[in-house]
Amino acid sequence: MGASKRFREAASRVDRDKLYPLVDAVELLKSLPAARFDESVELAINLGVDPKHADQMVRGAIVLPHGVGRSVRVLVFAKGEKEKEAREAGADHVGAEDLAKKIQDESWLEFDRAIATPDMMGVVGRLGKILGPRGLMPNPKLGTVTMDVGKAVREQKSGKVEYRVDKAGIVHVAVGKRSFESSQLVDNARALIEIIIRAKPAASKGTYLKKITISTTMGPGIRIDPSAAVEARAA
Repeated sequence: MGASKRFREAASRVDRDKLYPLVDAVELLKSLPAARFDESVELAINLGVDPKHADQMVRGAIVLPHGVGRSVRVLVFAKGEKEKEAREAGADHVGAEDLAKKIQDESWLEFDRAIATPDMMGVVGRLGKILGPRGLMPNPKLGTVTMDVGKAVREQKSGKVEYRVDKAGIVHVAVGKRSFESSQLVDNARALIEIIIRAKPAASKGTYLKKITISTTMGPGIRIDPSAAVEARAA
């Protein structure tokens, strides 16, 4: 099936060979013909790393300044006081062995993020084959295995996003919705680029930020000038 008339019109207004400054790229994206729903805006960052090597893995999490514009369903594995703390912080589902059993027996996955207290990891670990491939496994490096479950829940609810380089060396992260103000999208994109730069592995050689593209769910990619993105960080 060919591209839609809307997409063709949008693509015709993007110079595929041009590297746009971040602010200009966002303004152009906002001016393109819109889809019938509030599209997500995604940043794709092509890095000069070989993710097959553990010392070149780029992974982490960040609370974006303006969130991502969608509600996140948070599940917490906790007991006792920590269970109460999670509920008070706004967790959607809280439990222990009961939740693990439901996930295992019913393939129940009605949540977007999972958090666990360290003492629950024995139970959660048995769910690795189910949660792992879907990126739902709690991880201490990402702040989702923690005793401070209240803080973790609030961060996830306020727009904490995880980033991880894929096999092709690209990080894909949603940085908001098309309905966001241009300044909000710029702030979120800049915050993500900054933290990716700071996460540069020592083993990465040559150009690190090779290519940055911003796009809406249904729109064409707009290339961002990586050197300008670095300058924006220093500004």
